[in-house]
Amino acid sequence: MRIHYIQHVHFETPANIFKWAKDRGYSITGSRLFLNEGLPNLDSFDFLVVMGGPMGVYDDDKFPWLKEEKRFIEKAIQGGKKVLGVCLGAQLIADVLGAKVYKNKYKEIGWFPVEKTEEGKKSPLLKDFPDKFTAFHWHGDTFDIPDGALWTTRSEGCEHQSFEYNNGKVVALQFHLEVNPESVKQLIENSVEELMEKGKYIQSPEAMLNNKEAFLEIEKLLYTLLDQIVAV
Repeated sequence: MRIHYIQHVHFETPANIFKWAKDRGYSITGSRLFLNEGLPNLDSFDFLVVMGGPMGVYDDDKFPWLKEEKRFIEKAIQGGKKVLGVCLGAQLIADVLGAKVYKNKYKEIGWFPVEKTEEGKKSPLLKDFPDKFTAFHWHGDTFDIPDGALWTTRSEGCEHQSFEYNNGKVVALQFHLEVNPESVKQLIENSVEELMEKGKYIQSPEAMLNNKEAFLEIEKLLYTLLDQIVAV
């Protein structure tokens, strides 16, 4: 399995996806768009992972590479590649599939429960997930569910947390399963102004970093999900 990731900012890395790929013996390459690294040929990878970032899918003027990236993601989906989008990556997938991306009512930053929808309970990709689990969040935008996609999870603060498309080959997660303590620390240090906002779903840095049990649990869930996507 050849994995390629797209990274938008230096402080949002694949984190534990690197660890999973190494443990499984898969090759992993990347395009760090913030360093002007180019996108690969479609035939050079099997599984595309699109990471998060503080920009929005509508920020093409500020980040000109977004237009090319959207075309690339669309071609990867059309070509039958396995595609996982995380946070901004999920929003980009929603956008290229024709769904609306917009500001959510709440910002979600920290550890909050996510629960399966009725469709999510039937999803083969999520069959080994509990019906309700805690995930890490750091987002202010959300998306509508694209036509032809399965809406799989929701949360109290954000109704559309994930969807699947093309029989599970394409997965969009608004939440994060890939983070570890170091990557969350990087998020905090580089997005501290967002933590100054008051909100129902904004946790303190201490609450985010000290939840050791949650970090261990999402690592297990990450491995479970990635293994299932590979098996599709």
